[in-house]
Amino acid sequence: MNNCLARRIPAFLPAPLPRRKKADLNTRSAARTDKATDWLRRRLGRGVVLSYAAALLLPGPGRWLRRAHSLSLGASGHLTLTTAPLLLSLVLFSAGLQVPLRALGTLLRCPIPLLAGLVLHLAIPLLAIPAVAFLLRRTPDTDGGSGLVTAMILIAAMPVAAGVTVWTGKGGGDQPTMVGLVLASTLLSPLTIPLVTSALVPLLGGGYADALTRALHAGGGFALVGVVLPCTAGLVCRLALPAPWLRRLLGIGVPLALVGSFLLTYVNACGALGSFLAHPRPLLLAAALAVAASVCLLSFTVGRGAARLLGLDPPAASSLTLACGMNNSSASAVLITTTLPDKPHLLLPVLAYGLLQKTAAGRVVRGQRSRGPGSRPTAHAP
Repeated sequence: MNNCLARRIPAFLPAPLPRRKKADLNTRSAARTDKATDWLRRRLGRGVVLSYAAALLLPGPGRWLRRAHSLSLGASGHLTLTTAPLLLSLVLFSAGLQVPLRALGTLLRCPIPLLAGLVLHLAIPLLAIPAVAFLLRRTPDTDGGSGLVTAMILIAAMPVAAGVTVWTGKGGGDQPTMVGLVLASTLLSPLTIPLVTSALVPLLGGGYADALTRALHAGGGFALVGVVLPCTAGLVCRLALPAPWLRRLLGIGVPLALVGSFLLTYVNACGALGSFLAHPRPLLLAAALAVAASVCLLSFTVGRGAARLLGLDPPAASSLTLACGMNNSSASAVLITTTLPDKPHLLLPVLAYGLLQKTAAGRVVRGQRSRGPGSRPTAHAP
């Protein structure tokens, strides 16, 4: 019977692969994808620098991507699409897709790092931004530095950056604590973003208070639609999809999201650097770098000091330090682009902070590796 059936199979049809060979092909494909993902993750800092360089040398495509584009739906009308929010949604969906939810069970036994991280995440903007505003008021800037303060408020009010879990893995940090901090700060962002920004609005002048108020009204909806929903969708897919489908989605989605994050950085940089090149303001650039560096250094230092006071072990201390210093600067850049399109110079400190926080995170990771698992956290700044 088998011989007869074999004769009836046309010669031009390939013979079906044995199951073992199919499994081997899937394994090799997954290995290649994992290798590409690891290669991209090891070059996060370089990718950001290259994105900035591309924005300087080739800004045309980025400016085109920044504009809203209309997609015709036939008789149903048209749909308006903007690249930056779509890229941010892709990055956050991928972040939710990678969350190891089972690891969160360990937080119930030791919730102190999680609670401390959430409290500090809300407290640091209320401590750092007024100090920066006080110093900037003594500069000759006509608006007392309100533009820079506005940008730093929108950075500091954002949830913990989803990409911080990558840095935690590099430094051997406490992954459950970091995952809990990313999830909790993201899910609470529709409440915390308006709370923090409204508390700091009185520091502004020169029309920036009204601008931040407009962003504040949009901030709650932006946090829900642009931050919480994509991350939640990734979590739901991780819980609902069968293991083979989930592996395939991770194999495609994770490297695609990493590339999307570089493209998002490029698009945001085109907006900020394009405005700067059209009207060069060297003092504004220097002030943006100084302010971003000050807030970034203070945030990391507060996190390291809190870890020491709480007596946390090195992995938990590293995670708390990273969570305090790394905010979702991409989300703040998208919020500025969508709600304050007439103020592209506000993106300068956002871009500076995004680069500086990755540099500081790399130093924290290297310090954690050099200390080893048996050492105690130190109070030195990153």
